[in-house]
Amino acid sequence: MREIVTFDAYGTLVDFQLGPTTLKVLSDRLDLDNLDVDEFLDDFRVMRFQAVLEAYRPYHEILHSSLRNAMRLHGLEYRESDGDALVDAVPTFGPFPEVPDALRALKSRYEIAIISNTDDNLIARNVENIGVEFDHVITAQQAGAYKPDRQTFEHAFTTMGVEPSQVIHTAQGWEYDHIPTRDLGLKRRVWINRFGRPGSADYQPYDELPDLSGLPQLLGC
Repeated sequence: MREIVTFDAYGTLVDFQLGPTTLKVLSDRLDLDNLDVDEFLDDFRVMRFQAVLEAYRPYHEILHSSLRNAMRLHGLEYRESDGDALVDAVPTFGPFPEVPDALRALKSRYEIAIISNTDDNLIARNVENIGVEFDHVITAQQAGAYKPDRQTFEHAFTTMGVEPSQVIHTAQGWEYDHIPTRDLGLKRRVWINRFGRPGSADYQPYDELPDLSGLPQLLGC
């Protein structure tokens, strides 16, 4: 029976440097003496999550609108060029150091695939930066929906031609990936807990690793 290891991309495979990039883009207008940077970036993160729960629109629009709303909340002037610069930066992000070797090891036994909340044109260069060939790269643009919507996962299963019981899903994102996949009947789920956050017994069973380096051994490669 075919088995596929699926991955979230940003934050799991790709070092999603959105916070530092945002601060760099806005450096000419950030008054660091009067702005709580951590609070601002957290508000930006929350607004991105809220936006993906709404009716589907392209991810580059999500980044624009979420950044605009976070800046307005903190009394900062928003310019369209801010959003453009952020969107332009996303395809430049590369993988975490251990990712390419871990993926190559997994390919000795499994098909590998990406299921990502992004646009096709944004993820293409990120995949190139990883330097490993994936059997499938599935995006929110293709599914017409964002994780945590089950439609995204169901579209992925259909596209890959597999049942959920043939899928091992690996992701860092808790609210985007692990909460919605608890009841999908997946073969296995692996949480890449890069930030040392507490998990939850309510969403077991899942395996937990600090990064991808131990995944091949965990999955018998």
